[in-house]
Amino acid sequence: MAVLEKIRVKFGLAASIIIAIGLLSFIIDPSELVSAVNNMSSKNDVGIIDGKAIPYTDFSESVDRYSRINEILTGSSTHSEQEQEQMRNSAWQSLIDKYLFIKNAKAAGINVGDDEVVNLTTGDMVSPIIAQQPVFFDESGKFSPDKVAEFVQNIPSDQSGNLKLFWNWLQTTVYTQSFYEKYYSLFTGSNLQNSLMKNRLVSESNTTSDVDFVMVPIPFERDTTVTVSNEEIRDFYKNHKDFFRQLASRDIEYVVYEVKPSDADIADASEKMKEAYEEFKTTDNMKTFISRNSESSFSNYWYKNGELEPINGDIDKYVFGGNVTEVSPIYEANNVFYAAKVLDTKMIPDSAYVRHILLQGTDADHLADSLVTVLSKGENFTNLVSEYSADKNSAYDGELGTIGWLTQNYMIPGFESVITSDTGKPFVLKTQYGTHVVEVVKKTAPIQKKQVAILSKTALASKETFNDYYSKANKLATLSAGKVENYKRAVDTLGLYSHVMNKITEATSSYGSIDHAKEVTRWAFSNKPGKVSNIITVDNNYFFVVAVNGAHKEGYATIQEVAPQINERLYSEKVSLRNAEKVAEKVAGLNDLQAIADTLHTTISNIPALAFASLQGASTDPKLAGAASVAPLNQVCGPVAGLIGTYYYNVKSRDTGSFFTEEDAKNQAARYENYDLQMLLPVMMQDADCKDNRARFF
Repeated sequence: MAVLEKIRVKFGLAASIIIAIGLLSFIIDPSELVSAVNNMSSKNDVGIIDGKAIPYTDFSESVDRYSRINEILTGSSTHSEQEQEQMRNSAWQSLIDKYLFIKNAKAAGINVGDDEVVNLTTGDMVSPIIAQQPVFFDESGKFSPDKVAEFVQNIPSDQSGNLKLFWNWLQTTVYTQSFYEKYYSLFTGSNLQNSLMKNRLVSESNTTSDVDFVMVPIPFERDTTVTVSNEEIRDFYKNHKDFFRQLASRDIEYVVYEVKPSDADIADASEKMKEAYEEFKTTDNMKTFISRNSESSFSNYWYKNGELEPINGDIDKYVFGGNVTEVSPIYEANNVFYAAKVLDTKMIPDSAYVRHILLQGTDADHLADSLVTVLSKGENFTNLVSEYSADKNSAYDGELGTIGWLTQNYMIPGFESVITSDTGKPFVLKTQYGTHVVEVVKKTAPIQKKQVAILSKTALASKETFNDYYSKANKLATLSAGKVENYKRAVDTLGLYSHVMNKITEATSSYGSIDHAKEVTRWAFSNKPGKVSNIITVDNNYFFVVAVNGAHKEGYATIQEVAPQINERLYSEKVSLRNAEKVAEKVAGLNDLQAIADTLHTTISNIPALAFASLQGASTDPKLAGAASVAPLNQVCGPVAGLIGTYYYNVKSRDTGSFFTEEDAKNQAARYENYDLQMLLPVMMQDADCKDNRARFF
């Protein structure tokens, strides 16, 4: 356990700043999981990687391993929603590496042998993955092979198995990373920019054209003489099928009833607020009173002007206004009642720049007093940190022992007093990490701040109100009787608004402003088009009745689904050409740009430095840029059937500059190469037809 604790402490106190968060379960209700599994055997698969199904149980075990590793590193068994998502992503990535990437890397002739792994973990060429682990640092804060050996020796005696788990994770990470490094080196080594490619890029980027042009926009009105045939649509679909890959999705519509407190509920909350308000004005123990009577907890936070605005604007105006009495009036907003009492007012800075010496062990308190004494006599703080501090990882601005700027919102637990402490005077404080010798080096300018007690009560829907909304939702569900045609009639009869959402995927969890509504998605994907749900309850505050209008399978969209989209694209192309034909007829025989502009009742515009390699502004039509880059000088050219209009143009001059250098070309090639590397794994996954069904479960 001492080694595990060292893992946590060695990460540095600056990385231990905590914001209180609730623990959210990332596993769906077991009854929901059983239902999903029973619907279809494949529903039990979290995904498919290169033909291998990944069952929910296997994925869950992998997530559990990453959860334990995270607990070893942080010492906390609670995980925020974001941390849970990160662990699921890590677990999924590890499976991708195991069943796809490493397999492909080996097929390319790459291998990582056992001797190589040993050398990278405990040998002469230790991987940065090992060398950067704080648990392997010595007293000076440097990586120590002896610490690695000591760690490995402790594994057999660790009854929890956590040290073995952590070491196996490190070895696996080193092993996998070696494959990535070798594969990427192989890829980049074969992806060369030859001199011809480089010179062409430099030339195109340095060549600019001064272009005058006339543009006739494509009319917005629909041209009924332009048609697109079914055969043209089929041909486009056949030749561009990859454009129409899609995830599985559903088209739904729904009515949602939000449970809101009635007038009677609001009046009842107002009365309860008035009763508590009288005691609020006179209580001697504000912390206990707030804990017992208010929905907002008591806080020692020092507020400055404007910081209470997110809670309630009237409270902020009262606290920082000119007529502050003992207790504010009762304010109401969005069915919440508020009152405030100013407890104290001080001039306090926003932040303090802090350094410390962390002491641990039985003699820590005595040593701390001694260090304060020698510091007061002028001893160098950094020297004492190097000699005595257990925290060698805090080194803000490169100064050992320096934590940096702390604020009320960015604070190490137990260090709150630094905001109000004197600068340049070391003092002792204790936290969960040990005994600290702390010095506030500097602070921001003090401003007026206030400690405020806030009493708040929310008007909640009563049981009667809750049942009333449920009854309304149940009426719609009953009239619908599970069928879409009944649902639509009931919506019309009852005068309800039905929300339409098309192409929802299994990852959809929010509907409008309503979050945590994944159960609506699960129901939609478990039912066929034409079905209507019973009441689906979300957050015990929303009642959904949902109808499924359509279903789209994963893979390629059908031609029927995308025909309108293809039709619109082909229509636009034809209209562009038709517009060019009409314009050409009007200016036939003219070779002067001004005469063309006069005939078309428009004006001449100019682009002073149009480069083919990088368009100047989003308004430049790429077809005009392409045509102008190869056009002869001082000759009226056109028509060009552009994306937004028809163009006639004259390239008046071309300039060849030197602002885009060979170094710029190399940097651009490096950016493209980096993009290619980022796309390697996604392309592998697409080629292997990998399926990520995690959204079905989480």
